[in-house]
Amino acid sequence: MRRFIKRWTTDARAYLGDRLNFPLLRRARRKEGRFHTPPLTLASHLLHSVRAYRLYLPAAVSSPNVLPLLVMLHGCKQNALVFAAGTRMNQLADRHGFIVLYPEQSHHANSFGCWNWFDPAVLKGSGEAEMIAKIVCKVMKRYPVDRTRVYIAGMSAGGAMASVLANCYGTLFAACAVHSGLMYRAASSPSAAVAAMRTGSSSSAQETARPTTPTSRLAAAFVPTLVIHGDRDETVNPLNAERIIEQNRRLAEYDRMAPQPLIETAERRVASSHRAYQLRDYARDGRIVLRKIIIEGLGHAWSGGDERHPFNDSQGPDASQLIWDFLSEFRRKPGEKSTAMHPQRFFLSRMWNPLRRRS
Repeated sequence: MRRFIKRWTTDARAYLGDRLNFPLLRRARRKEGRFHTPPLTLASHLLHSVRAYRLYLPAAVSSPNVLPLLVMLHGCKQNALVFAAGTRMNQLADRHGFIVLYPEQSHHANSFGCWNWFDPAVLKGSGEAEMIAKIVCKVMKRYPVDRTRVYIAGMSAGGAMASVLANCYGTLFAACAVHSGLMYRAASSPSAAVAAMRTGSSSSAQETARPTTPTSRLAAAFVPTLVIHGDRDETVNPLNAERIIEQNRRLAEYDRMAPQPLIETAERRVASSHRAYQLRDYARDGRIVLRKIIIEGLGHAWSGGDERHPFNDSQGPDASQLIWDFLSEFRRKPGEKSTAMHPQRFFLSRMWNPLRRRS
């Protein structure tokens, strides 16, 4: 409770300083960007049906253009701030000009801070998956987001949840990245989840790849995906990386836009000044839409991360850069009318209504 109160007061000070322009409360704005948090964070934790989140706006948000949005899902025993600091994704956002959204799991829902990616309701697109999707749509409406360039990535349990979101809310996302995670429907109970993490999912790729909600407006058969895993991972067995690849290859066959198998390229070893890694691509119509990277000697940690934070390995290669290089190649084809706020409307709302709750 004391931790929640401390965070709530910190966020309240920032909120008042930014919105009401109180000099004593206003934090110095950094040129490289800043974090935004929803007001009343304490209430977000106390209400089990609400999830807190943090939003990082780069300096480029001051331009009148729409920006890409990257949704980052943390792993167990992490939170939004730790995940952001460990992956250094905010620094990358400043360099490349994209917004980063960090949904945060409630410890009321999971004592270890893990996303419940294995919950049967979540696997159907409800529960925590629906909450995250609603947060994404909320940010798209209130900030200058390019809805054709919304991406999702996650680590460990966050990677497994990213797989769920890509399958259940695929039309929201142009591409997905899973670091040290598991495939969609790898397990449907806590005990099965532990078993899948240890030895790989016993579910077949063919069965799990069949669309469960084909009539859903947000369901999609295939989302371009990058899979990164360490070959020394003792928490989530590297076999899970191969399961994700197998499942996505099957999903490509069910894709209503282009139902055809992917062409597999030869695996190659990429040497670098850090750890070497094995890379294999899968292409359709000459374009790479699925990629697997297995990093030699990496355990259960974010490759190239800040080791001052848990589950990060500084040796590299830089997973954040690899992820952005892959994701940024994709745009989702426009379908329904955009739910994102037009950039001019965004800046007018800030000018004429500074007290409006934006996130």
